[in-house]
Amino acid sequence: MKHILKFLNDIGAPPMEDDDSRLRRMIFIWASIAGVPSCAMYSVLYTFFGAPLIGTIMLAYMTICLFDLVVFGVTGRGFNPFLLFLTLSPMIASFLVVIILGGLMGSAMHVVWGLLTPLAALVVYGPKAARYCFAAYLGVLGLGAFLSYSTAHPINVLDPRGISVMMGINIIGVSAFAFGILHYFVHQRDLALGLLRSEREKSEALLLNILPKDIASILKNESRTIADHFDGASILFADVVDFTPMSAKMSPTELVELLNEVFSYFDTLVEKYDVEKIKTIGDCYMVASGVPRPRVDHAHVLARLALEMRAFVSQRTFGQHKVNLRIGINSGSVVAGVIGRKKFIYDLWGDAVNTASRMESHGSEGTIQITRATYELIKSDFVCESRGTVYVKGKGEMEAWQIQGDLEP
Repeated sequence: MKHILKFLNDIGAPPMEDDDSRLRRMIFIWASIAGVPSCAMYSVLYTFFGAPLIGTIMLAYMTICLFDLVVFGVTGRGFNPFLLFLTLSPMIASFLVVIILGGLMGSAMHVVWGLLTPLAALVVYGPKAARYCFAAYLGVLGLGAFLSYSTAHPINVLDPRGISVMMGINIIGVSAFAFGILHYFVHQRDLALGLLRSEREKSEALLLNILPKDIASILKNESRTIADHFDGASILFADVVDFTPMSAKMSPTELVELLNEVFSYFDTLVEKYDVEKIKTIGDCYMVASGVPRPRVDHAHVLARLALEMRAFVSQRTFGQHKVNLRIGINSGSVVAGVIGRKKFIYDLWGDAVNTASRMESHGSEGTIQITRATYELIKSDFVCESRGTVYVKGKGEMEAWQIQGDLEP
C-alpha cells in the first residue's frame, strides 16, 4: 500500500518542486483519483433512478478526469488548465443537474456539491477567487430554488424513491469531502505551527546564548540603541596560564576540546550564580555581575565563582594537560550596551573593565587577584591576603589583594 501511495503522490512530480506547487499538484491528482469512481457510481445510480442524461454527464466527467490524470502523469504538462477544470467542475455539475432535474428537491440537493468549488478555489487560487466562486454557488442555489417553484417541466425526473437515497448520498459525500479538506489543512496548520514554534524556540535559545535575557527581550520588541550606565558592578577575567606554548604541542582537535571542556563548566557556574558571561577572547573568559540587572552582592558572587573556577581546574587533568588560571576581579561603574548589526554582542566599557583585565594579567599562577574596590566589598566574608602594591600599566602603583577562600559561617 505504501508503494502504491508513493507512486500516486509522485505522478507528474518535477525534479525541484516547491511546497506550493506540490500542494496544487496533489490536489489535482487526488481530485482526479476520487472523481473517477465517484462519477462511475453516480452514473449508475442516476441512470437507475430515472435520470439517464445525468448518468451520461457523469460518465463524461469521469472520462475527462481519467484522461487528465493519464496525460499529466505521462507528460507532466497541461496541469493548470486541468486544475482549473477540476476546481470549477462541482459548480458546473451542480448547475447542469439543477436545470435537468428541475430544482433543489428534484435534484436531491445535488447542488451542495457546488460548495466544493469555492473551497477548492480558496486552497488553490486564494481568497479573492474563492469569493467569486462562492457568489456563483449562491447563484446556483438561487436558481435551484427558483426552478423548484417553476411550472416548467424538468428534462429528467428522478424516481421518488431515489430522491431520498440520492439526497442522503449527496449530503454525506459533500460532508465527507468538506471534512477531509478541513482536516487536512488543520493538520498541515498544526504541523506548520509546531515547526514555527520549534524554530522560534531555537532562535530564542540562540539569542539567549548571545545576549542577556533582559536585553534580548528589548531587542525583540524595540528598535533602539541599548546603552546603560551601572554605578555598581564587578568584572572577572580568567586566563589560562602559558596557553600559547601548551597549544603549540596540541592538535587543533585537542585544543578545542580542552577549551570547550573548561569553558563549558564555567558556563554552568555562570548559570548557577546568575551572572552574565560577556565573551571569551581566545583562552580568556570574561564574566560580569550587576549587569544588566543590578544586585548588591555583585562582588560576592564573582568571588565565589572565581573560587569554584580555580578549584575545578586544579583538581582535573584535561587529556594529558594540567591547566592553571590567573583570575582578576575589579568593581566599579561601567557602561554596558549592544554593538554590531549582524554579529552583535553585549559588551562593557569603562576604567573598571580595564582594571579588572590588568588584575588578571598582572596576577600570578593559581591566584585570584582583586583591587581595593572589590576588597572593600567582600572583606567581611572572604579570607583575603594583601599583596601590597602592584605596578599596573597605565595606572601606576595599585593596591591588590588575593582571595584565599570563603570565611566559615
